Amino acid sequence: MASDLNLTIATVPYDRVEALRFGTVRPAGIALDYKTVIPAHDIFYAMVEREAYDVSEMSLAYSLMRLAAGDAPFVAVPVFPSRVFRHGNIFVNRKAGIAKPRDLEGRRVGIQEFRQTALIWVRGMLRDDHGVNTDSIRWVEGGVNEPRRNSSTDMKPKRAYHMEALAGKSLSDALAAGELDAVIAGITPESLQTSDDVVRLFPDFRAMEHDYFRRTGIFPIMHTLVIRKKLYEANPWIAASLFRAFEASKAAAAKRMRYTGALVYMTPWLQSDVEEMDAVFRGDAWPYGLEANLGPLDTFLRYLVEEGFLQRKPRLDDLFVPITG
Repeated sequence: MASDLNLTIATVPYDRVEALRFGTVRPAGIALDYKTVIPAHDIFYAMVEREAYDVSEMSLAYSLMRLAAGDAPFVAVPVFPSRVFRHGNIFVNRKAGIAKPRDLEGRRVGIQEFRQTALIWVRGMLRDDHGVNTDSIRWVEGGVNEPRRNSSTDMKPKRAYHMEALAGKSLSDALAAGELDAVIAGITPESLQTSDDVVRLFPDFRAMEHDYFRRTGIFPIMHTLVIRKKLYEANPWIAASLFRAFEASKAAAAKRMRYTGALVYMTPWLQSDVEEMDAVFRGDAWPYGLEANLGPLDTFLRYLVEEGFLQRKPRLDDLFVPITG
């Protein structure tokens, strides 16, 4: 009997991968050496710069751009371990007089990276839902709570934007000082807690996210799963094996979360949150596979074209490997 294929894998330590991490779910024919890393972009850098893992989590935007260009050193599997609503990730200095989304036009807005998946989702939402001319915004790239480091996953759009770099300080500090009018970021600036001048643009962001999902059916995808291309070409069966294992691990996490005898996660109102999630999503809030995610993925590809990252929308079947059997 042939031995299992030994693979290294890296993701954030999500609840939905715990069964895979600890071996209670095992992909057929594969022995996983599972690494967990926070923050996720450290995984991205390691995979892009030196192919540090056989399988890893990867930025959705970076993955789709490289795959569409045909020069990616990896293939993508339609497993989406990270999804986040982002209405609560727009922060403003209250002295800037920004009361509604269109007030962002013409302003200096700090961001982590123009290509960042979260930012592409937010800009698209601002255009679609609020009529914001995002081309008019003066974008300032920097680190959120510390000065920005260079990114090996940075990719620029193929058309001009007003963009500059923030040197020597964090976006959080610049926002509190009034040097930036707003910050849109994947993580929360520390100044939200330390400065009375820093507030969210949408204080009722949870209700807005409910409405957004009701109207669009989109729970924004942030990351996907990738496999080193040469490894996949030599062993194409591993994509389906990993897909099924991630599905089984997610199901195990959902079952554990619904245990009502005790709180398995440090969320005081966990059971209420689970009931709310079931009422809003009416099924699996974290679907894997292409068919269940056609709407979100098609919308995201449209945003990539609108912003000049892609010239045209590619076929999704050309971006993700097939899962058969």
